[in-house]
Amino acid sequence: MRRLFNAITRLHVAVYRLSGGRIGSRIKRDAPVLLLTTTGRKTGKRRTNPLIYVEDGEGYAVVASMGGAPRHPAWYLNLRSHPDVNVQVKNRRLAARAEPAGDEDRARLWPRMTAIWPQYDDYQTKTSRRIPVVMLQPRRGE
Repeated sequence: MRRLFNAITRLHVAVYRLSGGRIGSRIKRDAPVLLLTTTGRKTGKRRTNPLIYVEDGEGYAVVASMGGAPRHPAWYLNLRSHPDVNVQVKNRRLAARAEPAGDEDRARLWPRMTAIWPQYDDYQTKTSRRIPVVMLQPRRGE
């Protein structure tokens, strides 16, 4: 099952990139999708994941839900070790700094995320970990 999920993710990323985000930048319920590229904490390899987002000022916010799994997704662990990331929103590409939202920002952003993807609330009830919200802020000069 994991191999199938990884293959679907790679296909999504490839189509998104090739189309400049015209294809793959939205999923059901019209949720917007960006591409987040992180650096592996163990391998140093660049990995890209399509993620639902909300705009937040000049940046974006994403949720590290992994469907309510008991552990954080690898991309979240990677950005904690290497917070300099790349983001693609449709055809816009930018270098960004990723930072887990503090309590106040998470409280502000969580309802915005669940408004476009209500399953996030279900995912939170499935797990004992507090699902992080991650803020992606453009790096200066980008």
